[in-house]
Amino acid sequence: MDDYYQALNVPPDAEARQIKQAYRDLAFKYHPDRNNENLAASEKMKQINEAYAVLGDVRKRREYDALRQQFGSSARKQYRQQHNEKDIFSGSDIHQILEEMARSFGFRGYDDIFREFYGKGYRSFQIKRPGFFMGGFFFSGTMGPGIGSKGRMPIGNTAFIQLAQGLYRKLTGLQGASRGRDLNDVIHIDVVFAQKGGPYAYDHLKRKKKLVVNIPSGVRDGLQIRLAGMGETGKDGGPDGDLYLKVKIKRPLLARLKKLISS
Repeated sequence: MDDYYQALNVPPDAEARQIKQAYRDLAFKYHPDRNNENLAASEKMKQINEAYAVLGDVRKRREYDALRQQFGSSARKQYRQQHNEKDIFSGSDIHQILEEMARSFGFRGYDDIFREFYGKGYRSFQIKRPGFFMGGFFFSGTMGPGIGSKGRMPIGNTAFIQLAQGLYRKLTGLQGASRGRDLNDVIHIDVVFAQKGGPYAYDHLKRKKKLVVNIPSGVRDGLQIRLAGMGETGKDGGPDGDLYLKVKIKRPLLARLKKLISS
């Protein structure tokens, strides 16, 4: 898969409802219960899951569109270098769509499908009480906004988040665990280096270590590069936060003077 829009067969200016309908149609076509032992269909299903999880979310789609403008056909590769499954499926309503299919056509639900596709990194949970049911999924490593949920409480509900976090800690034994804070910094590179790209030596003062950051060729001013797990250390075994480096391109003095004169 080279491009998320191509994976769903929709144009880059497609509306949200078109993207959702395209995913529904393709998920029905390539659902593993309709394609027994068809490895090509299973791979296609994984591709459209990933594509919809990104394009079906306003914030993720905006980020991906920016990468498409900058990197063209390699945008998806750039996006995957900065985001893992946990990031991609964070807040997605894929589980709701697959559950609707399960009820309508007798297919397996999202839990079985995700467990088959993503293995041990994928986990699910259910909470049942008289008059109440809540369930969801997450990928190992963190809890919080990345949880997918179903039930009577919306994902943005604080009570839901706290309840799910508590359940996760009991399941994993991380009773007091919490994720480390994300960090932000700015790196300055010149125009020539921005065009060529390559390794950049970054001094991580918080961790007192040097990191080698891969700057993509043709990088634009203002792009953020995410270094997973390089933020503040998690508490009591919780995952570390991420480090976001904002690229600032240093313009030659003559170019800056011309810009000042023209403005």
